[in-house]
Amino acid sequence: MAGFTDILGSLIQQGMSQSSSSRAGNAMGAGSDSGGILGDLLGSLGKMSSGSQPGNAPTSGGGSLGDLFDSLGKMASGAKAGGTQSGSGNSREPSLDEILANLGVGKGAQQSNTAPGSRQQTTAGGSLGDILGNLGNNKAALGGLGALAGAILGGGKKSAGGAVGGGVLAMLASMAMSALKNSGQSPTRPPSALVEPQTRDDELALENDAEVIVKAMINATKADGKIDNAEVQKIVGKLDDGGLTQEEKDFFVGEANKPMDLDGVIASAGNKPEMAAQIYAASLLAIEVDTAAEQRYMQQLASGLHLHPQVTAHIERTLGVA
Repeated sequence: MAGFTDILGSLIQQGMSQSSSSRAGNAMGAGSDSGGILGDLLGSLGKMSSGSQPGNAPTSGGGSLGDLFDSLGKMASGAKAGGTQSGSGNSREPSLDEILANLGVGKGAQQSNTAPGSRQQTTAGGSLGDILGNLGNNKAALGGLGALAGAILGGGKKSAGGAVGGGVLAMLASMAMSALKNSGQSPTRPPSALVEPQTRDDELALENDAEVIVKAMINATKADGKIDNAEVQKIVGKLDDGGLTQEEKDFFVGEANKPMDLDGVIASAGNKPEMAAQIYAASLLAIEVDTAAEQRYMQQLASGLHLHPQVTAHIERTLGVA
Protein backbone atom coordinates (compact mmCIF):
# COMPACT_ATOMS: atom_id res chain seq x y z
CA MET A 1 0.00 0.00 0.00
CA ALA A 2 1.33 3.40 -0.97
CA GLY A 3 2.22 5.73 1.89
CA PHE A 4 0.34 8.89 0.98
CA THR A 5 1.92 10.95 3.76
CA ASP A 6 5.33 9.95 2.38
CA ILE A 7 4.28 10.93 -1.14
CA LEU A 8 2.94 14.28 0.07
CA GLY A 9 6.15 15.06 1.93
CA SER A 10 8.28 14.20 -1.10
CA LEU A 11 6.14 16.27 -3.45
CA ILE A 12 6.56 19.34 -1.24
CA GLN A 13 10.30 18.79 -0.74
CA GLN A 14 10.96 18.32 -4.45
CA GLY A 15 8.53 21.08 -5.45
CA MET A 16 5.63 20.40 -7.81
CA SER A 17 5.86 23.99 -9.00
CA GLN A 18 8.52 26.66 -8.71
CA SER A 19 6.56 28.31 -5.91
CA SER A 20 5.70 25.22 -3.82
CA SER A 21 8.39 25.71 -1.18
CA SER A 22 8.13 29.50 -1.05
CA ARG A 23 4.36 29.35 -0.57
CA ALA A 24 4.72 26.80 2.22
CA GLY A 25 7.35 29.08 3.75
CA ASN A 26 4.99 32.03 3.51
CA ALA A 27 2.34 30.07 5.39
CA MET A 28 4.84 29.55 8.20
CA GLY A 29 5.83 33.20 8.37
CA ALA A 30 9.08 33.11 6.44
CA GLY A 31 7.82 35.59 3.88
CA SER A 32 7.06 38.38 6.33
CA ASP A 33 9.36 41.08 7.68
CA SER A 34 12.19 39.84 9.90
CA GLY A 35 11.11 36.24 9.40
CA GLY A 36 7.67 36.80 10.91
CA ILE A 37 6.50 34.43 13.56
CA LEU A 38 8.92 31.77 12.31
CA GLY A 39 11.78 34.08 13.21
CA ASP A 40 10.27 34.62 16.65
CA LEU A 41 10.01 30.87 17.15
CA LEU A 42 13.61 30.30 16.10
CA GLY A 43 14.72 33.05 18.46
CA SER A 44 12.80 31.56 21.35
CA LEU A 45 14.16 28.09 20.70
CA GLY A 46 17.69 29.40 20.33
CA LYS A 47 17.54 31.27 23.64
CA MET A 48 15.97 28.38 25.53
CA SER A 49 18.22 25.68 24.13
CA SER A 50 21.40 27.72 24.74
CA GLY A 51 20.34 28.87 28.18
CA SER A 52 21.08 32.46 27.08
CA GLN A 53 24.76 31.95 27.78
CA PRO A 54 26.83 35.16 27.74
CA GLY A 55 28.30 35.80 24.34
CA ASN A 56 25.95 33.37 22.66
CA ALA A 57 22.80 35.45 22.38
CA PRO A 58 20.98 34.72 19.14
CA THR A 59 20.92 37.34 16.44
CA SER A 60 17.75 38.62 14.81
CA GLY A 61 15.75 35.59 13.78
CA GLY A 62 17.21 33.67 16.69
CA GLY A 63 18.53 30.13 16.64
CA SER A 64 18.98 27.83 13.70
CA LEU A 65 16.59 25.59 11.88
CA GLY A 66 18.48 22.80 13.58
CA ASP A 67 17.15 24.18 16.89
CA LEU A 68 13.63 24.17 15.47
CA PHE A 69 13.80 20.70 14.00
CA ASP A 70 15.63 19.12 16.94
CA SER A 71 13.45 20.71 19.60
CA LEU A 72 10.12 19.95 17.96
CA GLY A 73 11.27 16.51 16.87
CA LYS A 74 12.49 15.63 20.36
CA MET A 75 9.25 16.90 21.87
CA ALA A 76 7.36 14.60 19.54
CA SER A 77 9.51 11.54 20.25
CA GLY A 78 9.77 12.22 23.97
CA ALA A 79 6.16 13.12 24.61
CA LYS A 80 5.30 9.86 26.37
CA ALA A 81 8.47 9.98 28.42
CA GLY A 82 7.52 13.33 29.85
CA GLY A 83 10.13 15.42 28.04
CA THR A 84 13.77 15.15 27.01
CA GLN A 85 17.02 16.43 28.35
CA SER A 86 19.61 18.07 26.16
CA GLY A 87 23.30 17.61 26.64
CA SER A 88 25.04 16.75 29.88
CA GLY A 89 24.15 19.93 31.77
CA ASN A 90 20.90 21.33 33.02
CA SER A 91 19.71 22.68 29.68
CA ARG A 92 16.61 21.05 28.29
CA GLU A 93 14.36 21.21 25.29
CA PRO A 94 11.62 23.85 25.63
CA SER A 95 8.15 22.59 26.38
CA LEU A 96 5.21 23.24 24.11
CA ASP A 97 3.71 25.64 26.65
CA GLU A 98 6.97 27.62 26.74
CA ILE A 99 7.08 27.90 22.96
CA LEU A 100 3.46 29.03 22.78
CA ALA A 101 3.99 31.52 25.61
CA ASN A 102 7.00 33.04 23.82
CA LEU A 103 4.98 33.34 20.63
CA GLY A 104 1.95 34.80 22.39
CA VAL A 105 -0.36 32.00 21.30
CA GLY A 106 -2.07 29.14 23.09
CA LYS A 107 -4.42 29.05 26.03
CA GLY A 108 -2.06 30.72 28.48
CA ALA A 109 -1.37 33.59 26.13
CA GLN A 110 -5.04 34.10 25.41
CA GLN A 111 -5.91 34.24 29.10
CA SER A 112 -3.18 36.71 29.97
CA ASN A 113 -3.13 38.92 26.88
CA THR A 114 -6.69 39.04 25.60
CA ALA A 115 -9.12 41.33 27.35
CA PRO A 116 -12.82 40.46 27.33
CA GLY A 117 -14.43 41.58 24.09
CA SER A 118 -11.10 42.29 22.38
CA ARG A 119 -9.47 40.45 19.50
CA GLN A 120 -6.24 38.58 20.01
CA GLN A 121 -3.34 40.20 18.19
CA THR A 122 -2.12 38.33 15.12
CA THR A 123 1.00 38.61 13.01
CA ALA A 124 0.61 39.55 9.36
CA GLY A 125 2.41 37.62 6.65
CA GLY A 126 2.42 34.13 8.12
CA SER A 127 0.32 31.76 10.16
CA LEU A 128 2.75 29.68 12.20
CA GLY A 129 1.27 31.18 15.35
CA ASP A 130 -2.18 30.05 14.22
CA ILE A 131 -0.80 26.63 13.37
CA LEU A 132 0.78 26.17 16.80
CA GLY A 133 -2.33 27.45 18.52
CA ASN A 134 -4.56 25.07 16.56
CA LEU A 135 -2.29 22.09 17.23
CA GLY A 136 -2.66 22.28 21.00
CA ASN A 137 -0.73 19.36 22.53
CA ASN A 138 -0.37 17.38 19.30
CA LYS A 139 3.37 16.76 19.60
CA ALA A 140 3.45 14.32 16.68
CA ALA A 141 2.21 17.09 14.38
CA LEU A 142 4.68 19.53 15.93
CA GLY A 143 7.49 17.15 15.06
CA GLY A 144 6.23 17.09 11.49
CA LEU A 145 6.05 20.88 11.47
CA GLY A 146 9.70 21.00 12.47
CA ALA A 147 10.57 18.59 9.67
CA LEU A 148 8.64 20.75 7.20
CA ALA A 149 10.49 23.87 8.32
CA GLY A 150 13.78 22.07 7.89
CA ALA A 151 12.78 20.84 4.44
CA ILE A 152 11.71 24.21 3.02
CA LEU A 153 14.23 26.46 4.76
CA GLY A 154 17.08 24.16 5.72
CA GLY A 155 19.53 24.83 2.94
CA GLY A 156 18.84 21.74 0.90
CA LYS A 157 18.78 19.21 3.74
CA LYS A 158 16.25 16.47 3.18
CA SER A 159 13.97 15.09 5.86
CA ALA A 160 11.96 11.87 5.91
CA GLY A 161 9.01 12.28 3.55
CA GLY A 162 6.50 11.00 6.08
CA ALA A 163 7.58 13.52 8.71
CA VAL A 164 7.42 16.38 6.22
CA GLY A 165 4.07 15.12 4.96
CA GLY A 166 2.72 15.18 8.50
CA GLY A 167 3.87 18.79 8.79
CA VAL A 168 2.17 19.68 5.50
CA LEU A 169 -1.07 18.11 6.72
CA ALA A 170 -0.86 20.08 9.97
CA MET A 171 -0.16 23.30 8.07
CA LEU A 172 -3.04 22.77 5.63
CA ALA A 173 -5.47 21.74 8.35
CA SER A 174 -4.67 24.75 10.50
CA MET A 175 -4.87 27.08 7.51
CA ALA A 176 -8.29 25.66 6.69
CA MET A 177 -9.54 26.12 10.25
CA SER A 178 -8.28 29.71 10.42
CA ALA A 179 -9.78 30.56 7.02
CA LEU A 180 -13.17 29.14 7.97
CA LYS A 181 -13.22 30.89 11.34
CA ASN A 182 -12.18 34.13 9.63
CA SER A 183 -15.27 33.90 7.43
CA GLY A 184 -17.57 33.07 10.35
CA GLN A 185 -18.00 29.39 9.42
CA SER A 186 -17.87 26.47 11.83
CA PRO A 187 -15.99 23.35 10.65
CA THR A 188 -17.95 20.11 10.99
CA ARG A 189 -15.09 18.62 13.04
CA PRO A 190 -11.37 19.24 13.60
CA PRO A 191 -9.27 17.85 10.71
CA SER A 192 -7.42 14.61 11.47
CA ALA A 193 -4.04 16.38 11.31
CA LEU A 194 -4.96 18.55 14.31
CA VAL A 195 -5.83 15.60 16.54
CA GLU A 196 -3.17 13.43 18.18
CA PRO A 197 -3.69 9.92 16.72
CA GLN A 198 -4.62 7.45 19.45
CA THR A 199 -5.71 4.39 17.46
CA ARG A 200 -5.01 2.66 14.17
CA ASP A 201 -8.25 4.15 12.86
CA ASP A 202 -6.91 7.64 13.65
CA GLU A 203 -3.75 6.88 11.69
CA LEU A 204 -5.78 5.57 8.75
CA ALA A 205 -7.91 8.74 8.80
CA LEU A 206 -4.73 10.80 8.49
CA GLU A 207 -3.55 8.68 5.56
CA ASN A 208 -6.95 9.03 3.90
CA ASP A 209 -6.69 12.81 4.17
CA ALA A 210 -3.19 12.65 2.68
CA GLU A 211 -4.50 10.56 -0.23
CA VAL A 212 -7.23 13.10 -0.98
CA ILE A 213 -4.74 15.96 -0.89
CA VAL A 214 -2.11 14.20 -3.03
CA LYS A 215 -4.72 13.35 -5.69
CA ALA A 216 -5.97 16.95 -5.65
CA MET A 217 -2.44 18.27 -6.16
CA ILE A 218 -1.75 15.91 -9.05
CA ASN A 219 -5.08 16.79 -10.66
CA ALA A 220 -4.33 20.52 -10.41
CA THR A 221 -1.18 20.05 -12.50
CA LYS A 222 -3.42 18.95 -15.38
CA ALA A 223 -5.21 22.30 -15.54
CA ASP A 224 -3.18 23.27 -18.63
CA GLY A 225 -3.81 19.87 -20.18
CA LYS A 226 -2.61 16.33 -19.49
CA ILE A 227 0.93 16.11 -18.10
CA ASP A 228 3.15 14.74 -20.88
CA ASN A 229 5.35 11.72 -20.23
CA ALA A 230 8.56 13.78 -20.15
CA GLU A 231 7.13 15.97 -17.39
CA VAL A 232 5.96 12.92 -15.43
CA GLN A 233 9.38 11.29 -15.63
CA LYS A 234 11.04 14.54 -14.57
CA ILE A 235 8.94 14.62 -11.39
CA VAL A 236 9.51 10.89 -10.79
CA GLY A 237 13.23 11.52 -11.06
CA LYS A 238 12.93 14.12 -8.31
CA LEU A 239 10.87 11.73 -6.21
CA ASP A 240 13.76 9.24 -6.33
CA ASP A 241 15.65 11.70 -4.13
CA GLY A 242 12.75 11.59 -1.66
CA GLY A 243 13.26 7.90 -0.95
CA LEU A 244 9.85 6.77 -2.17
CA THR A 245 9.20 3.10 -2.81
CA GLN A 246 8.54 1.83 -6.32
CA GLU A 247 4.89 1.33 -5.38
CA GLU A 248 4.61 4.98 -4.32
CA LYS A 249 6.25 6.20 -7.53
CA ASP A 250 3.99 3.93 -9.57
CA PHE A 251 0.98 5.46 -7.82
CA PHE A 252 2.11 8.94 -8.84
CA VAL A 253 2.65 7.89 -12.46
CA GLY A 254 -0.76 6.20 -12.57
CA GLU A 255 -2.55 9.27 -11.19
CA ALA A 256 -0.62 11.63 -13.46
CA ASN A 257 -1.65 9.67 -16.55
CA LYS A 258 -5.35 9.74 -15.71
CA PRO A 259 -7.59 12.37 -17.37
CA MET A 260 -8.26 15.49 -15.32
CA ASP A 261 -11.17 14.86 -12.93
CA LEU A 262 -12.29 18.08 -11.28
CA ASP A 263 -15.62 16.55 -10.26
CA GLY A 264 -13.79 13.70 -8.53
CA VAL A 265 -11.63 16.12 -6.55
CA ILE A 266 -14.70 18.10 -5.50
CA ALA A 267 -16.51 14.92 -4.43
CA SER A 268 -13.48 13.80 -2.39
CA ALA A 269 -14.09 16.69 0.02
CA GLY A 270 -17.18 14.83 1.22
CA ASN A 271 -19.11 18.09 1.71
CA LYS A 272 -16.79 18.91 4.61
CA PRO A 273 -15.75 22.58 4.53
CA GLU A 274 -12.49 21.91 6.40
CA MET A 275 -11.41 19.34 3.79
CA ALA A 276 -12.59 21.59 0.96
CA ALA A 277 -10.37 24.40 2.23
CA GLN A 278 -7.40 22.02 2.53
CA ILE A 279 -7.88 20.83 -1.05
CA TYR A 280 -7.94 24.42 -2.30
CA ALA A 281 -4.77 25.32 -0.38
CA ALA A 282 -2.95 22.15 -1.50
CA SER A 283 -3.83 22.87 -5.12
CA LEU A 284 -2.17 26.28 -4.78
CA LEU A 285 0.99 24.48 -3.64
CA ALA A 286 0.95 22.40 -6.82
CA ILE A 287 0.62 25.00 -9.59
CA GLU A 288 1.71 28.55 -10.32
CA VAL A 289 -1.76 29.83 -11.35
CA ASP A 290 -0.08 32.03 -13.94
CA THR A 291 -2.14 30.97 -16.96
CA ALA A 292 -5.77 31.53 -17.87
CA ALA A 293 -6.42 27.78 -17.73
CA GLU A 294 -5.00 27.46 -14.22
CA GLN A 295 -6.88 30.52 -13.00
CA ARG A 296 -10.10 29.10 -14.45
CA TYR A 297 -9.39 25.74 -12.76
CA MET A 298 -8.96 27.35 -9.34
CA GLN A 299 -12.14 29.36 -9.79
CA GLN A 300 -14.09 26.24 -10.75
CA LEU A 301 -12.55 24.34 -7.85
CA ALA A 302 -13.55 27.02 -5.34
CA SER A 303 -17.06 27.16 -6.78
CA GLY A 304 -17.50 23.38 -6.78
CA LEU A 305 -16.23 23.14 -3.20
CA HIS A 306 -18.65 25.92 -2.15
CA LEU A 307 -15.86 27.94 -0.57
CA HIS A 308 -16.74 31.45 0.53
CA PRO A 309 -14.60 34.16 -1.15
CA GLN A 310 -13.30 35.15 2.29
CA VAL A 311 -11.99 31.61 2.77
CA THR A 312 -10.13 31.51 -0.54
CA ALA A 313 -8.81 35.04 -0.01
CA HIS A 314 -7.46 34.10 3.43
CA ILE A 315 -5.72 31.03 2.02
CA GLU A 316 -4.25 32.94 -0.92
CA ARG A 317 -3.02 35.71 1.36
CA THR A 318 -1.44 33.23 3.77
CA LEU A 319 0.38 31.43 0.96
CA GLY A 320 1.47 34.69 -0.66
CA VAL A 321 -0.33 34.04 -3.93
CA ALA A 322 -0.48 37.23 -5.96
